[in-house]
Formats: sequence, structure tokens, C-alpha cells
Amino acid sequence: MDEDEDAILALLDDEYARAILAHLTIEPMSVDELCTACEMSDATAYRRLNRLRDANLVTERQALDPDGHHYKQYAATVETVSVTFADGAYEVAVTRSRTDPADRFTDLFEGLS
Repeated sequence: MDEDEDAILALLDDEYARAILAHLTIEPMSVDELCTACEMSDATAYRRLNRLRDANLVTERQALDPDGHHYKQYAATVETVSVTFADGAYEVAVTRSRTDPADRFTDLFEGLS
């Protein structure tokens, strides 16, 4: 078991991190959208997003609102996480999203025009 696997398991033990990941598998979202969807404070959302980003489970991109202002949107980069127990040990396997998050942001942006 390496440090990254321990970090992923610790994150998945957190209900807010799980809620964020679940919502981000639907579509990229801003912090405000995540706070509303997951019923959490901005501070809680930012803390979890930083941890999720450090574990490479989410990515962030700049988005442009209709008024021309820039803001960050987040997208999940993970599709599945599995834990296998065998021979007195365990292993965590992460399957990344098939669609590159940058492509999902492009699709979202093009859908707005």
C-alpha cells in the first residue's frame, strides 16, 4: 500500500468528498454550484476540492460566464475506484475517465453557444 492509495481511501471515507465526486461525474461545476448541490460551505468545498485535486481525482479549468467573467469549474477525472483484498494485503485501483476533462470542458463550452 503506498501513500497515494492511503490518501484516496481517506478521501473516499469523507462524505463531502464523495458527494463532490458524485456530482462532478455528471457535469463540471463551480464551487457555488457544488455548495448548493452538496449542501456545504465554501470553506468545506475548497478544502475537499484541494485534497481531491492533489489526489488527481478532479481537475480545474477556467470558465467564462455570459457576462464575460472568469471563474473556476471542476470536473471529476475518475470513473471507478476499487479495493481488492488478497493474501493479507489490499490494493486500490483507480480508473480514470475515458473522456479527457479538457474535452468535457470544451464540449460544455460549445454547448453554451
